[in-house]
This record gives sequence, C-alpha cells and structure tokens, in this order.
Amino acid sequence: MTQHYGLIGKTLGHSFSATFFKDYFEKNKIDATYSNFELESIEEVQALLKQDIAGFNVTFPYKESIIPFLDRLDETAQAIGAVNVVAFENGATVGYNTDAYGFAQSIKPFLTFEHERALIFGTGGAAKAVAHVFSQLGLDVFYISRSPEHQNRIYAYSEINAHMLRSCKVLVNCTPIGTFPDITACLPIPFEHLTEAHLVIDLVYNPAETALMAHAKKQGAAVMNGLSMLQHQALKSYEIWSR
Repeated sequence: MTQHYGLIGKTLGHSFSATFFKDYFEKNKIDATYSNFELESIEEVQALLKQDIAGFNVTFPYKESIIPFLDRLDETAQAIGAVNVVAFENGATVGYNTDAYGFAQSIKPFLTFEHERALIFGTGGAAKAVAHVFSQLGLDVFYISRSPEHQNRIYAYSEINAHMLRSCKVLVNCTPIGTFPDITACLPIPFEHLTEAHLVIDLVYNPAETALMAHAKKQGAAVMNGLSMLQHQALKSYEIWSR
C-alpha cells in the first residue's frame, strides 16, 4: 500500500524536501509519495491529522506552534521545545526533532578548537535545535534577534561589533533571510570583522550560496549552507516513520 508523507509550512516554494524524498523513494523502490501542505495558520493542521498520511515534516513557522496539537513529544523534541517531524504511533501523534541530529552531522567536519562560542541569528525552532547541539558540544551560545532580551543572552543586530565577532567565531543564520526568491537579502553584520578563523553557517540552502555566505567568503571565513542538514534530518525522519 502506498504510504503518503509531506511537509507543512506557510510558504514552501523554496523547499527541496519533496524533490529529495521523491528521488529517495524512486532510488530505493519505496512505494510512497511526499507532498507540500501550505497552511495559512497552524490550526489547519487539525484537518491534515485526520487525512490518510503516514507522517510529515514541519518547517517555518510552525515548529513550535504545532506542539499543542500533538499527543506527546520524544525526549529530544521536549528538551529543544521544537518539532520538525510528526509520526503516528498506535493512534497517537508524536513529535520528534531531527533538526538537531541533522545539524550535528553536518557541522562535524568544520568545527575546530577555535570555535568556543557561537552567535545564533533567530530564536525560533531551528535556532533552538542548533543551540541544543552547541550546548552538547560545550559551545557557549548567544542569540541575535530583532527583539533582544539580554537576560536570556539575546542581543540586538545593532550590538554586533568587532569585540563580539572576535569572541564568537561561529555564526549561524536560523532565519529565512536570504531565501529564494529574496536572494539579495542579508543579515546586517559588520563583515569586515570576520576572519579565516570564522565559520559561517546559513541554514538556508536555496540559493546554494546566499548573500551572507558570499560576504563571509570574501573575508576568508569558512562557509556552509543548510543542504547537508536537510538531507541528514530527512533520512532520520524517514527512519522514524518506517519503524
């Protein structure tokens, strides 16, 4: 029997998930489909939960707001406070987080002894998964947001300066800024303070090289996009669905 999977989000024209899974299913001769479900509000997920669907992924901006609609969370999703995978298990809807796994796998070849502190741009579900990984690896984390709360280590964009960038040699964009079609958009960073010791990670993967990555490369920084993370988390998602 054909199994149906999918992705929920608000706007999904930029997403490669459906293409990735279509290719994966064909290559491995798996009788399954994968569709995009664009929801105007998270409340619309209630109708989806009643459909003939075997599992789905969750992307921006619903990784946190979907939680009240689920029966339970696994330990990792509970610790992070964000869900990007929903599975149906014995009649219950269960939330998982494979973003953390995907991110951890993707950054392994890039981290060095100089990477002790990280700046995370954004405070949503993806940012929480990234922070969870860094915490497990022993990196200190500081968030950059439009709505700073200094008591929670959240700073404003205007506070990014030479001292901060000297101290924090890992930068991760967890916002949709720079995503297709708005490919010229870029985080407001004083790029002149980046060096060859910096690692700049953009979770955006469409385009393959974002404006953020291009500016960072000019300063000699190592850069990577979010495609590897997408692939690792997607395979982990299917592993969960097919148990």
